[in-house]
Amino acid sequence: MSKTADRYELELGKPYPLGATAASDGVNFAIFSAQAKKVELCLFSVDGKEELQRIELLDCTDHVWHTFLRGARAGLVYAYRIDGDYKPKEGLRFNANKLLVDPYAKSLVGEFVWSDAHYSYIPGDADADLSFSKLDNAAFMPKAVVVAPSAPPTPLAEPIAWEDTIIYETHVKGFTHLQRRLPPALRGKYLGFGHPDVISYLKDLGITSVEFLPVHGFIHDQFVEDKGLKNYWGYNSLNFFLPHGEYANDDAVAEFKQMVSALHEAGIEVLLDVVYNHTGEGNQLGPTYSFRGVDNASYYGLEADRRFYINDTGCGNTVNINNPRVLQLVMDSLRYWVTEMGVDGFRFDLASVLGREPHGFDPHSGFFDAVRQDPTLAGVKLIAEPWDIGPGGYQLGNYPAGWGEWNDKYRDVVRRFWRGDSGMLPDFAKRIHGSSDLFEAGGRRPSASVNFVASHDGFTTADLVSYNQRHNLANKEDNNDGHKGNFSHNHGVEGPTADAAIVEIRNRQKRNLLATSLLSQGTPMLLGGDELGRSQKGNNNAYCQDSEISWFNWAELTLDDWTLKNFVRQVIKLRQSVSLLRNPRYIHNPGEDEAQNLNIVWLNRDGEPMQECDWHEQDNHSLGWMLESTEPVHECVLTLFNADSRKQSFGLPKGWEWELKLDTSKPNGQPHTLMASVDSVTLEDKSLMVFIGVDNSLV
Repeated sequence: MSKTADRYELELGKPYPLGATAASDGVNFAIFSAQAKKVELCLFSVDGKEELQRIELLDCTDHVWHTFLRGARAGLVYAYRIDGDYKPKEGLRFNANKLLVDPYAKSLVGEFVWSDAHYSYIPGDADADLSFSKLDNAAFMPKAVVVAPSAPPTPLAEPIAWEDTIIYETHVKGFTHLQRRLPPALRGKYLGFGHPDVISYLKDLGITSVEFLPVHGFIHDQFVEDKGLKNYWGYNSLNFFLPHGEYANDDAVAEFKQMVSALHEAGIEVLLDVVYNHTGEGNQLGPTYSFRGVDNASYYGLEADRRFYINDTGCGNTVNINNPRVLQLVMDSLRYWVTEMGVDGFRFDLASVLGREPHGFDPHSGFFDAVRQDPTLAGVKLIAEPWDIGPGGYQLGNYPAGWGEWNDKYRDVVRRFWRGDSGMLPDFAKRIHGSSDLFEAGGRRPSASVNFVASHDGFTTADLVSYNQRHNLANKEDNNDGHKGNFSHNHGVEGPTADAAIVEIRNRQKRNLLATSLLSQGTPMLLGGDELGRSQKGNNNAYCQDSEISWFNWAELTLDDWTLKNFVRQVIKLRQSVSLLRNPRYIHNPGEDEAQNLNIVWLNRDGEPMQECDWHEQDNHSLGWMLESTEPVHECVLTLFNADSRKQSFGLPKGWEWELKLDTSKPNGQPHTLMASVDSVTLEDKSLMVFIGVDNSLV
């Protein structure tokens, strides 16, 4: 081992901030470990291949080990070795033979390569984790790089109000990997997503916010790689402070910031799907990459016997957010992505884990309270996936004020309504009204309901209307993975067909599903590619498909696909132009909300207010929904839904001049004629119409 690094002068340093912090005269290193006996800082060559020096950290303050290297600079490559007891039955898994990535690493050099050396034990039988491995894994590990402070991205000129938000959920790589209009070096990269052609497409579509699937640093699970597949979605984070390197050409931090600046300059928000509930180190038989070797008993929730991991996530481990230092890690990460990386909000995977206290889920947990009082996070969007697989983990509607929630009840009810299931009217009305039954009692607004009919997890909208069954054989799990209950309908043929009648009804159903989600009260979320009829060939769990199953295949888009895109664009324009569709508060029944001067009326096919018997008619698949403003102008928006397999005549409320704005029976959604004072209209089977009404006494 050379002495190249001996030129650094060692000082005690400071316990905060955690991580490697570059200053003008050196670098401060600080790492938390409550039960370590010795912490060594390992310095490497710039390519990470040669270890140059090991430095024992000089001081430990409140369980934070720290040292200042005077003369060190940004660009220094480093990692840690941490020594302590190896007593798995007590939750202690220290092994100084394992090189560890700093939990606060902001950049990496080198690649993670699977090897038995990553395991702190000697692989073998079910009790193998009780053994101790002396193999050194340094040759197979990436190393951290000290990052110099740099300017944050261009901020948004104006924040986007919740009620004006339209989220576009997509994958950094998948969106551009096959986009031939981009330079080859940019395809599938941060810079590709920030390219003017991509920005132009998103602006033309009309969305306001891009929500990226995870971009925190992750590795590809060994069991997935052994099958020749990859962890495409990225829900196995290991580095909460760095953008995933596979989406960059050179400097991931700089390229991510450049993408954010480009989106911000176009007025588009950047939201990140973040996974703080578990890490990619898995259960007791998983590798030692960072947290397990730094302080296993602090970073992870352990069962009573301490050897095994609490698994409320279904991913092998659960991050111990109840530990104040682990909570600090998560909060520091969130603040970093806002202040340094320019992110405008977060969607929290399996967020119920973050709200768990020893007594169970609590909307006033330490995590929620920490977020609520944090001034840096006060202006960002926070969205929960409101469940985990632990006891009492399903918590839809129970999150604190200010949070949005993925509304799976909305998803399932809207799918079932348009499929033609019986008895859906009451639930359908609740969902398109913004699910006030779930959110309003807690003082929350319609925007708390993130409304979607498809997301990355499950069928795309095109597959919802083309497949009755999941087709996940490509995942090499014998088609046993993915959701079983999809509430889908293939309309007579499983998968692609040349039957014109089936193609037509499928296209109409796509328009119905997408229009409903975009016109409902709440925050609409569009799965990227749904506007283009993107199919995953019936795969409803494409987590491991870094392939044409997941990528946007731009070259194969048909006229029908581009027509659907233009339809979605028109619906988004309609939502943006009609304030009643974006009201920030719940609209109540006539006379119940005079302060807002707004009314809501549910109508039967006669154009009369729904009666109790109408709601409970099991085979009634038709509904009218009128939102009315009494001031400053007496006007309304009327949406008529017909999920029946037959045409239906609807009476229109009297006293209004009507303009037909949308008709999903038409491929582009645009009506051929405008209407005035008419008494009734006929809706085609499986279609909806939207009218704007003006009081005819004012015309």
